[in-house]
Amino acid sequence: MRFNLLHAATTAALLIAAPALAQTASPEMMRGAGTVADVKAGTYKIEPNHTQVTFSVSHFGISPYAGTFSNASGTLTLDPAKPAAAKLDVTLPIASVQTTSDVLTGELKSADWFDAAKFPTATFRSTKVAQIAPDAVQVDGTLTLHGVTKPVSFRAKLFGAATNPMSKKASIGFLGRMVIRRSDFGVTKYVPVVSDETVLVINAAFELQ
Repeated sequence: MRFNLLHAATTAALLIAAPALAQTASPEMMRGAGTVADVKAGTYKIEPNHTQVTFSVSHFGISPYAGTFSNASGTLTLDPAKPAAAKLDVTLPIASVQTTSDVLTGELKSADWFDAAKFPTATFRSTKVAQIAPDAVQVDGTLTLHGVTKPVSFRAKLFGAATNPMSKKASIGFLGRMVIRRSDFGVTKYVPVVSDETVLVINAAFELQ
């Protein structure tokens, strides 16, 4: 009886705590400085040292596996009073790809995967922006990867808006998430044991010009 009571109490405590634990664990619960009201209108340039695009796939159905692209360039034209008028243009160098395996990193740059020599960049250009929350938008556009251009969409949430203490420039950051099928872009190596579905998490930093 004592064990049963202890088990019941422990289970109840875990059930009560679960929502709070889930919220604490969610990376989207992390917030930066400022609010939408602190965002200044104008043309922003990507700050490449703090902008990352991380891709994740299922590895043999056993574990997720991720890699990162960096050194992005591009611009964001934004007026917080007119979010639908925003324009985003981003370029990523394929050779910037990094993983925890030097061998795999080299393979990803090869013709078997992204073929960085033949297709040195990936680009995204927005075609439509729709506000879905006071601090979030859905961005539709075209993604060109591996020589193939396809329509895609993703959701982005304002992370922070403040003056960068190092550059002294008005800066904003966004957290975005996009899901694509890599086979749509001709990147088919090891599908389906390495998943076709690929999750892109975008940590983007911009500085006002």
